[in-house]
Amino acid sequence: MPDPLPPIVVTRMSGVEPLHFDGQPLAINLLSFWQWSTSDLVSNVTRGRLAEFIVATGLGADVSGVRGDWDAFDLITPEGVKVEVKSAARVQSWFQAKLSDVVFSTPRTRAWDPSTGRSDQESRRQADVYVLALLDHRNKSTIDPLNLRQWTFFVVPTRVLDGRKRSQHSIGLSSLQALSPPVQYSELKPSVAKAANAHGGAAA
Repeated sequence: MPDPLPPIVVTRMSGVEPLHFDGQPLAINLLSFWQWSTSDLVSNVTRGRLAEFIVATGLGADVSGVRGDWDAFDLITPEGVKVEVKSAARVQSWFQAKLSDVVFSTPRTRAWDPSTGRSDQESRRQADVYVLALLDHRNKSTIDPLNLRQWTFFVVPTRVLDGRKRSQHSIGLSSLQALSPPVQYSELKPSVAKAANAHGGAAA
């Protein structure tokens, strides 16, 4: 049998690393790639990663390392609370006949362990708390995902999502508003701490 191939240990890049031919650098660096590939902060994929970063900074989570693509949940707070971040927006990069309906995807998943290449047998929500981040701006000419005032957050204990009688795959804005009041960036940390310690309560 071939030797097992362990996970690659990813090191944090600075952006100045050049493309090269066996050590002979070109006048093109990693920052150029980042600018080319992720400058559209409104796009679904990039917006989702930005939302994770914004929530992480609001919670005081460690952002000095590298985001894990295959982790079972998105973030862990200094207090040890496991957090899943989902994002949505009314405005999209592409042509829209109208603003998008706000729906967050919240399915159960089978956690995959990158150190073993194996998935859990059971599908479940892996985090303790969900932070549903809405880029809540309606004007395409002024939308700016870096402006934290344009974001609204909903913090929901996982047990509340598990107890919902409606869809277990997604949640719309009206249902979400019935479960959690909206909070701003500065309120994320106490809201997540409260949700992590919450007991009882009815699910919608």
